[in-house]
Amino acid sequence: MTTTLVTGAAGFLGSHLCDRLIREGHRVVGLDNFLTGHRRNLAHLDGNDRFRFIEHDISKPIVVDEPIDNILHFASPASPIDYLELPIQTLKVGSLGTHNTLGIAKAHGARYLLASTSEVYGDPLVHPQPESYWGNVNPVGPRGVYDEAKRFAEAMVMAYHRFHGLETRIVRIFNTYGPRMRRRDGRVVPNFIRQALAGEPMTVYGDGSQTRSFCYVSDLVDGIHRLLLSDTAEPVNIGNPAEMSILEFARAIAAAVGASERIEYRDLPVDDPRTRQPDITRARQLLGWEPRVPLAEGLRQTIAYFRELAPEAPDGPGASGDEGAAGATETVETAERPRERR
Repeated sequence: MTTTLVTGAAGFLGSHLCDRLIREGHRVVGLDNFLTGHRRNLAHLDGNDRFRFIEHDISKPIVVDEPIDNILHFASPASPIDYLELPIQTLKVGSLGTHNTLGIAKAHGARYLLASTSEVYGDPLVHPQPESYWGNVNPVGPRGVYDEAKRFAEAMVMAYHRFHGLETRIVRIFNTYGPRMRRRDGRVVPNFIRQALAGEPMTVYGDGSQTRSFCYVSDLVDGIHRLLLSDTAEPVNIGNPAEMSILEFARAIAAAVGASERIEYRDLPVDDPRTRQPDITRARQLLGWEPRVPLAEGLRQTIAYFRELAPEAPDGPGASGDEGAAGATETVETAERPRERR
């Protein structure tokens, strides 16, 4: 049986990846320290004999004492509110965490997939953004901690690929939405849905003309799975090329929720990208992939999730909740062998 290690397993994307890999027949070892992930995202895997969970900060060394076939490194704060509040942790998981997981992959001869981001393109001067574009990033701006952590991680992955011959994959993820996002994670989709459901004005930064391209989570996970099985070491954009303005998106969510369209305008954050749209030519040609879930269906499922989410459920950085984590849970403090938590 194929064994796959997923870091950031309790996060939005990581937990959906664990589900997909288990459905594909993998045995999954999930790793997370609950800095921005949440235990409830893995609660449904409790008792699943093909899932094991380790509580650990991957920025610190760890010994994995069982055979590992694949590593998917998805641990990182991933929303502006998170990486602005957790700048050092963001840089460390992108640098030390990437180095540590690459070391595990090298030791086990495992295939390695890095979760990178469209943020490596910064505020792009090329539109839409192909993988060949080097980006327009401010390394000393407030968003630089995330942008440069991912750019460094990509460089580290390619160094291991070229110098050690490691099998590596890099996915550049564009805006993604769906169930298991945190209500207050600062990203557009949960912000708008939360505000619309509460009958509050939806907060639009700037004049709302800046654009994004929103991909539903099941489409994204399918692209990542195809990339893992592919033979390409070069970065691949995975995202939905259907570009729309933030203001248009706010109106779409208000209509989907059945709320009145009330907009509150605020100043645009520093270095906020004006445009974001993936060129997915490479994904189409190499992976046979393109998004399939219509926006209306994706919003329906996402809104339903937020309606069911308990209002009091904690979801800020570090708020992992009181629910037990799924599967065989272990806590790891150092590079020693994992010890079971009871």
